[in-house]
Amino acid sequence: MIWQGRNDGDDILAQRIFQKVFLENDYAKISPKDFVLHGFAVDEGVRRNKGRIGAKDAPDIIRKNMSNFPVVHPEFSLKDFGNVYCEDGNLENSQNKLAEKVAKTLEYTGKSIVLGGGHEVTFAHYSGIRKAFPNKKIGIINIDAHFDNREPENGLASSGTGFWQIAQEGNIHSLHIGIQRNSNTLRLFDSAHQFGMKYILADELFFENLTHLYKEIDYFLENCDILYLTICMDVFNVAISPGVSALAYNGIFADSTFMHFFKHILKSRKLLAMDVAEVNPVYDIGERTSRLAASLVNEWLTT
Repeated sequence: MIWQGRNDGDDILAQRIFQKVFLENDYAKISPKDFVLHGFAVDEGVRRNKGRIGAKDAPDIIRKNMSNFPVVHPEFSLKDFGNVYCEDGNLENSQNKLAEKVAKTLEYTGKSIVLGGGHEVTFAHYSGIRKAFPNKKIGIINIDAHFDNREPENGLASSGTGFWQIAQEGNIHSLHIGIQRNSNTLRLFDSAHQFGMKYILADELFFENLTHLYKEIDYFLENCDILYLTICMDVFNVAISPGVSALAYNGIFADSTFMHFFKHILKSRKLLAMDVAEVNPVYDIGERTSRLAASLVNEWLTT
């Protein structure tokens, strides 16, 4: 049993998340205020991108670390629809499966949460949002050290091609926060400029710059109808996020600066979908990366 924790009673003031989780397979049971969870137990894209595999094992470990958080809102409800897998190396099929599930979630007015898995989840999650809202302008905020806008090698998508794939479908509206100069070649920066991808470098994420960060985020939000937030855990420093596919020795911290602009994003009423990606339990230490990922998701659950 994954969803379990300390039981202080059934009174709403004492409940924890595991007591408000419903294991489901019927999307018609989703209510407007429900958070709807899918696991993307896939790291085929990481393998194709020459990263350290193991992220496919993350969804259930993140669930475990979410379980014991306290319930803040009495009406809180989380419906868990299980995992999408990739047993045969057919990443595209797994991405299509998740996209269909996400589309159903949003069509029934749920809020979509996906636990990765590799960052190939981005194209899958976005595709589901696009299926549900074909005529809406979708904004994507990507908190990541990388642009993930590589052109597929030999026509094969990977964890590093998501934004290239999105850009091929038309105009892309994305803001990338935490980009590292030493993690992206000049070609990737050039592709970002060609595609119109906006970005904020990791070097710009300091407390005295928060006013500017808020302005950049607010301007971005004003120009979209729906917001999708994706977080790659390799944006964080290896000290707090060691269990990832690509280590970041100079990554950012989940400090007061980060939490200020992160919570600012979460407060947007346009936010309908969120995922965390690239948690790799094989290389984690004391589940600290999984705990951080769970905490970031919980911030949305309690906003």
